[in-house]
Amino acid sequence: MRIPTAEILGLGMVTPVGLSAPAAAAALRAGIVRVRETSFVDRHSEPILAGFLDEEFLPELNLPPATLKVPSARYARMLRLASSSLREAAQGTSKPALLLALPEDGVGVGPEFLAQLAHQSGVELDVRASKLFPQGRAGGLLALAEALKRLGSTSLEQVLVGGVDTYCDLPLLDALWDEKRLRVHGLSDGFVPGEGASFMLLGRPGRGARLGLTPMASVLGVGTGVEKGHLYAAEPYLGEGLSGAFRELFFSLAGQVPRVRCVYAGLNGESFWSKEWGVSYLRHSRYFEEGFRFEHPVDCMGDPGAALGPMLVSLMAIGLLRGYRRGPGLVWCSSDREARGAVLVDAVRRQEAR
Repeated sequence: MRIPTAEILGLGMVTPVGLSAPAAAAALRAGIVRVRETSFVDRHSEPILAGFLDEEFLPELNLPPATLKVPSARYARMLRLASSSLREAAQGTSKPALLLALPEDGVGVGPEFLAQLAHQSGVELDVRASKLFPQGRAGGLLALAEALKRLGSTSLEQVLVGGVDTYCDLPLLDALWDEKRLRVHGLSDGFVPGEGASFMLLGRPGRGARLGLTPMASVLGVGTGVEKGHLYAAEPYLGEGLSGAFRELFFSLAGQVPRVRCVYAGLNGESFWSKEWGVSYLRHSRYFEEGFRFEHPVDCMGDPGAALGPMLVSLMAIGLLRGYRRGPGLVWCSSDREARGAVLVDAVRRQEAR
């Protein structure tokens, strides 16, 4: 069955390279790097490289009066990271539902996080219709798949999709050091931890005109997959999860779009993810234009975890809107555990022409 499309009507972003969606996109296009030594040190007393925001760029924590405390400093930082970017993306819409990607470990986040985020950001959310996706990097793409289903099968006309995460947390960094996953002195096959938040306002085709908003791009389809041989599994790692997400995505489109001209990849510096990209691309190379552009923004800002999926889709959308990226563009993300996702994004004008 053909998955319905959706228009991207609003974007919001907070990253180490920019505090709004346009600023972050411009900085990444210019190749600005915001990775540096932090006050955190590894077991050899060497500073850990990371892409973290300075405190001065984050708003004060503003919890609802009935809140006694938050579970952790990481939880509180996520609320602070998400507030301005949610407000930027919401575009003043009335009580939207939010489908939110979160870290795979949960960070103690439950439904109360949504009410706290609404208070922190000043955006009145439909908390009952909202949903959390604690699936890490691919979580935002799973949330996007849910958004397309809701827009296509219910009376819902717009929905927010986003993700927020941070590695700015000593116990988490300590655990990653034990797993030899951090890019530290003497270990090149590791990643630079980062943080950020990214949100998108999605609407049914034509909804933007009724809201007085100019659509930035169209989401043409989403594919999801399950990797049994994930980073923490005993099963052999074959790259089947991401390949399955590609297969589902391209099958749903039934050959109705041109070949992919740009890829925004969920690579984070660890070689583990290169294998599944290679497997997935080789199995579906017929859907790609020769010489397609390949982008992996994590190099400039560190790995933002669960914020990555919405962030990459947003960067592709801005590139299409400004004319410096050619569509259609493929975005893919892989989580540490089993979740995998792939999305195709194109310019609105191309959709209208068909």
